[in-house]
Amino acid sequence: MEVEVFDDLCISCGQCISICPEIFEWGDDDKAVAKSKEVPGEQQSLAHEAVEACPTAAIKEEE
Repeated sequence: MEVEVFDDLCISCGQCISICPEIFEWGDDDKAVAKSKEVPGEQQSLAHEAVEACPTAAIKEEE
């Protein structure tokens, strides 16, 4: 699974970071970024939960 945060859609609410800090963090522009596009197997369910929680659908996931 891979994830990508689109900063033009991110409103800096922090949901993804609070749900899955192993994958998401704050970027230089105070918007969320993925630490790595590739999500390790043990983090995939939390990463998916973070994707679903994003109020602006700024995070895309691919299998």
